[in-house]
This record gives sequence, C-alpha cells and structure tokens, in this order.
Amino acid sequence: MKTVQLVVLDMAGTTVRDQHEVEACFAQAATATGLQASAERILAVQGQAKRFVFELLWWEQLGAHADAALHTQRVDHSYQVFRELLEAHYRTAEVVPTEGCLELLAFLRQQGIRIALTTGFYREVTNLILRRLRWDSGLDAHYQGNGQSIIDLSIASDEVAEGRPAPLMIQQAMHTFGITDPQHVYNVGDTPSDLESGRRAGCAGSFGLTNGTHTHAQLAACPNDGLFASLVAFQQYLEQEVLPKQITTVRREDIS
Repeated sequence: MKTVQLVVLDMAGTTVRDQHEVEACFAQAATATGLQASAERILAVQGQAKRFVFELLWWEQLGAHADAALHTQRVDHSYQVFRELLEAHYRTAEVVPTEGCLELLAFLRQQGIRIALTTGFYREVTNLILRRLRWDSGLDAHYQGNGQSIIDLSIASDEVAEGRPAPLMIQQAMHTFGITDPQHVYNVGDTPSDLESGRRAGCAGSFGLTNGTHTHAQLAACPNDGLFASLVAFQQYLEQEVLPKQITTVRREDIS
C-alpha cells in the first residue's frame, strides 16, 4: 500500500454543512429567470461548476440548435441571480463545519498529510465561506497554507479549465505539492460528480459521504471506493484500516 500524502475534500456538504441551501438558491434563481429545472435535476448536477450547470440546463430547455447569443444571455441572467442569492446566504446564514470535520483536519495535520479543499463554487463565494469559518488564516495569495494554517490549499472551480466531474482540481492540488502519483491521494465528497472526479484522477480512493446532499442509496449507484456516514467514520477508517498498514509497509521496507 502506498502512503497517503494528500486528502482532497469537497466543501459544501462535505466539510461545510449544507442542508440543501445551495439547491434552494439554485431553484430560486431558476424560477426567477424562467429556467425549468426540477428538484431532482438540480440535485443530480450538484458538485459541478455552477455556471456550467446553468449552461447545461439552458441548452436542455432551449434545445441544442438554439441561438447561441440567446443561450448566453439566459445563462448570464440566471447565473447572476444565483450568485446574488448564494452570496447573500453565506453572508447572513450560519456557516458551520460538518460533523467530525475539524477533528479530521487536525488529525490529518498531525499525520503530515496535506489537505486540499475543492469546490464547485467560484472564488468569491469560496473566500466568503473560508472567512466565515476562519479557514482562510495563513493562506497566501495563491490560497496555499503554511505550517500553522488549518488547510494547505483551496481551489475553486473557476480556477481550472473545467470543473467536476473533470479531475483538474485534484490534479492541480497534486501539482502544487509535487505529487505525481495519484495513488498517494484520497478524494472525499458528497455528490456523484465528486466521486467521478476522483475516479478520473486515478486516486487511490474516491469516497462518498452520505450526510451531505445525497443519500447512501444515491451514492451507492455511483462507482466508489467506500461510503461513510460522516467524516467521523472516514477518520476512523484512516486510523483503523489505512495508516496501520502504511506503518507496516514502511517498516518492512526499512528491514529490506
């Protein structure tokens, strides 16, 4: 077993409590701008870059051969309304970590394992959440941490060429820390697109959390390397199943 050097964690629904507030903002923006999107359809695209989702849903409504200028106009309007609703929510509502999150972050730091937060949000709202949680402490202009910071890196979906389910945010985190082999990386999220991005990146494990936006049954239908009820259970898995085997492997290598 290769050692785990980096754990990549999603934000809303994984490390930041989300009781479907993001979906509610999306649904409100859709209704206000004439976009027809069911709750099921909105849930299915959670975790992906938000502007891309509006592009996708407007193509579905207007048709593949719709006028491109009209499509762009509709997307711009919906996305702007969504941004206003989302930013207002994160400025005023309670923003708290998910169960076991702070304990997991501290545990990973103690083990010398890098922590990267990735998200389908754009940078402005990502920073808003980080500030509300005080997770921005110690981050530099490139959102990379230091020895005292709570996290080691923050990457938003608008900082890569393509958001989830593409693996680019995971790959950017690997590049930042000089990790060339994805088998040293674990990926954790609460949506199908989170799981898929980890699979496409070739991570040693792409794990799902069932206390976020999707249920166990919904995530079980997606390829995954394990589903956990919370980050508490994920940490227990690391402590009981992963790290002891890594220590054993290292000791054997020392002997040989």
